[in-house]
Amino acid sequence: MSEWLDWAKRIQALSQAGLTFSKDIYDIERYEELRNISLEIMSAYTELEIDKIKNLFTNETGYPTPKVDVRGAVFRNNQILLVKETIDNKWSLPGGFCDIGLSPSENVVKEIKEESGYDVIPVKLLALLDKNKYDHPPEAYHYYKVFIQCEIIGGTPTVGVETNSIKFFSKDNLPELSTNRNIEAQINALFDFIEDPHKETIFD
Repeated sequence: MSEWLDWAKRIQALSQAGLTFSKDIYDIERYEELRNISLEIMSAYTELEIDKIKNLFTNETGYPTPKVDVRGAVFRNNQILLVKETIDNKWSLPGGFCDIGLSPSENVVKEIKEESGYDVIPVKLLALLDKNKYDHPPEAYHYYKVFIQCEIIGGTPTVGVETNSIKFFSKDNLPELSTNRNIEAQINALFDFIEDPHKETIFD
């Protein structure tokens, strides 16, 4: 991850925590100034206007914590299920942000159904990863990625609002991936669980 993005995100997190807990008017002014500095850094190094970046952060309240993205690993005949994202016409594991009120496994079941049409049951947590430690495109927020293996128990392949194609791929024939959502190294690591079902959960 670029140093400038790391600095901006850390400044933003500190300012948000300060604005959440501080009662002193002068401290609040200082934390607001810190937040503005983080916005200026992001605006200077990206193509986003500062007002758009500000809207991203002003909606965040409370103590800052990483967001959670959950992805389903569905295997069939030594192939993995991928869906084609309408937003960029590239492929990803079905999944998305965790909704409040649902557990990670409940979220992944919902996302797989919505994006692929398959009914599944979760069977194993395969990986819990810090997105910052992998070669994803830079983003304003800090994410944890949760990969859960699921088994198909019903349903029929059906595209959803956010997907326009559904297909199973082998490890040596992966399509162009939506790298905001998953990268080849992560999917390759999931294939290891086919060869060794007793492999321990990956975490980093």
